[in-house]
Amino acid sequence: MSFFLDSVVMFTSQILFFLGGWVFFIRKLYKDYEVHHTIVQLIFSLTFALSCTMFELIIFEILGILNSNSRYFHWKLDLFAILFTIIFILPFYIAYFTLSNIRFVQRNRMIILLTLAAWLIFMYFFWKLGDPFPILSPKHGIFSIEQGISRVGVIGVTLMALLSGFGAVNCPYTYMSYFMRHVSDGDIQAHERKFMQIMDMILTKKKRIALAERESLQRAASGTPKQSGIWGMLKNVTGSSGKENISQLQQEVNAYEELSRQLFLEVVDLHNTKERILYSRTLQGKYFNFMGYIFSMYCMWKIIISTINIVFDRVGKTDPVTKGVEIAVDYFGIQFDVKFWSQQISFILIGIIIVTSIRGLLINLTKFFYAISSSKSSSVIVLALAQIMGMYFVSSVLLMRMNMPPEYRSIITQVLGDLQFNFYHRWFDVIFLVSALSSIGFLYLAHQQAPEKHMT
Repeated sequence: MSFFLDSVVMFTSQILFFLGGWVFFIRKLYKDYEVHHTIVQLIFSLTFALSCTMFELIIFEILGILNSNSRYFHWKLDLFAILFTIIFILPFYIAYFTLSNIRFVQRNRMIILLTLAAWLIFMYFFWKLGDPFPILSPKHGIFSIEQGISRVGVIGVTLMALLSGFGAVNCPYTYMSYFMRHVSDGDIQAHERKFMQIMDMILTKKKRIALAERESLQRAASGTPKQSGIWGMLKNVTGSSGKENISQLQQEVNAYEELSRQLFLEVVDLHNTKERILYSRTLQGKYFNFMGYIFSMYCMWKIIISTINIVFDRVGKTDPVTKGVEIAVDYFGIQFDVKFWSQQISFILIGIIIVTSIRGLLINLTKFFYAISSSKSSSVIVLALAQIMGMYFVSSVLLMRMNMPPEYRSIITQVLGDLQFNFYHRWFDVIFLVSALSSIGFLYLAHQQAPEKHMT
């Protein structure tokens, strides 16, 4: 009876998560598009529901909600379901809708055959992905859950580390007033005057082109007979020079239009920078400026720790919360239950990580979707984002295991299988370090090339 009630709780929460993914799909992703394929909406909502269920089980693990056997069963069921979705369903439909958008592939039978071929190619490279990495023990069978999680983990951890490295650098750069370039109203007005001058020159030259074309048409309509001799040759030379003049004017117009586009982007960038400066003077802007300093210190600390971990091949064995509480107890000499408070703080910390992870990923997915989607490619892009989302959340559980006290870490270790967990943490440090240093270099070059740097 207990297992039945626990299953009712889990399946009810999964239905609610599924409806949440469905609403997000309609209200956010597809608010400007018409849903042509319901299967795309079903797969996205299913991936979202299975991803959120894993985080729900982590919270249930810490709070002790549901029977331990029930939690273990639903852990296994959820992992098998999300791995089947990530490895089999999503790649198949991504290939199917991609091929359906190709004009010369019209027959349904040909699309199915090509889709199967593309899926087999994906499976080959997905399987070969595990060869260079020490991700699991050789004793596992070919159809074991460890085979899927280990390979999904490599891709997902790489994605997480890339996003974390860029975010740790970009966040302080975006919000700290120290990095904001000085822009005055005079600078904006000077650029706007240049832009208007270029537009006037484009308009003038287009008028000259229109007049020249009208004169050419009038001469052609007059039907003047073709003259021979020296006088005819002179007339031909005069007419050809008019054509060359139009061609030259058109080239100048093209060059000025390209310059106008660059000036327009610079004017927009200057206005955005001015708005950021004004926003930084508000109370909320000052708060984000303070948080920018916090994130910059975190970024430097994380870069140093990642370097130390890579050089000395070090992986933490105690979760950060328990270690922090033990240090506080030893330093201040306070007597209290370390185990109890570590549990409470771990629950709050993991809850914050879960909420911010889901919120941040959904915001970034929405921005990315609107940046590259179109009416034809929207289905493929949504499925690709669902693939990224599933891999991201599976890897989050894999890495979040280290933030949990040992007594709650054991069942997740049993469920995920005999993986080389230390490898994933070292791999995260390597990719994070590369991403953070690359982001620092990229943002430095972008800052140096800002339009207001070249104002005269």
